[in-house]
Amino acid sequence: MKNDLNNIEKVDIGKFQNDLISWFSEEQRELPWRQDQDPYKVWVSEIMLQQTRVDTVIPYFNRFIEWFPTIETLANANEDKVLKAWEGLGYYSRVRNLHSAVKEVNEKYNGQVPNSPKEIADLKGVGPYTAGAILSIAYGIPEPAVDGNVMRVLSRILLIWEDIAKASSRKVFEKAVRQLISHDNPSAFNQALMELGALICTPTSPSCLLCPVREHCQAFHEGVQTELPIKTKKNSQRAVQLAAVILKNEHGKILIHKRPQSGLLANLWEFPNIEIQEPLLAGRKQITELFRNTYNMNINLEKSIGQIEHIFSHLIWNITVYSGVISQEFQSGEEWKFVTFDEMNQYAFPVSYQKMLKLYKEHRS
Repeated sequence: MKNDLNNIEKVDIGKFQNDLISWFSEEQRELPWRQDQDPYKVWVSEIMLQQTRVDTVIPYFNRFIEWFPTIETLANANEDKVLKAWEGLGYYSRVRNLHSAVKEVNEKYNGQVPNSPKEIADLKGVGPYTAGAILSIAYGIPEPAVDGNVMRVLSRILLIWEDIAKASSRKVFEKAVRQLISHDNPSAFNQALMELGALICTPTSPSCLLCPVREHCQAFHEGVQTELPIKTKKNSQRAVQLAAVILKNEHGKILIHKRPQSGLLANLWEFPNIEIQEPLLAGRKQITELFRNTYNMNINLEKSIGQIEHIFSHLIWNITVYSGVISQEFQSGEEWKFVTFDEMNQYAFPVSYQKMLKLYKEHRS
């Protein structure tokens, strides 16, 4: 098993480029960010597509561009509105970094996304893949854009046995792309590699008989396409038990809380919640005391209205959801607000808390 790029010498690079790009021109999906090569739209789409399926991203992309059609409009938008536009996509640090970087582009580069590898890579949240995607797709610069799809495709084409879960392996694949990429049409070449990985050269059961570059694929010729890529599994997720409560005041308004400015789900809104160690043993009295100790909040729990499970890449939330009333005057402010159901539409909530609100409404009806 070779871990270098000697196998690249076996590829007829010109024919490989032609076969790949010809297939892409015929078979590419019609996606909203492909309607033009606007670097801002390419940037937004690539940030959204990180760890998220294309079908999920499409409506979010359309709404985001409708709300913020230009770099200037996004740069001047307040964070609450930006988070609301992203609500439900998850990995919220992505959009906070995008917002910060767009402000820099608006001020430093007069609203034009830079076309220099160094300048674009210096923007917050723009890693090697995103930089390469913008430079190649929008500006026609032959830079590699190596994501999981591309590593999977090239591990099979070139018989690369590197562990793609290791950060160091990316350099091997970037070097391969630099040798293979079309300098005449780097935009179509990079998009075609990504599209091939998404549609044909899939993680399991690749559709080799439909592959436009099958004759170039060394894994196919050796019958090992299902053994590649090599990818070690991540560490297991940590389970966290939470109790959350949807609290009404005497006017029927609901209490919401803004999460801290850093960390998981930063600056999003939520219902008051606390971590509990033994969910089966934590009765209403214990939970009420925890809220008093944590938030100096006197509450009356009415009932448990259900369970919510929410999965992150590194942990799993198991949330017991309660309804209740707050039995004291509680001062609202920047971090705590009493809002009506209609007013909640102005605030960005993580998916888990949207599920809680749905539960609550179902139990009221």
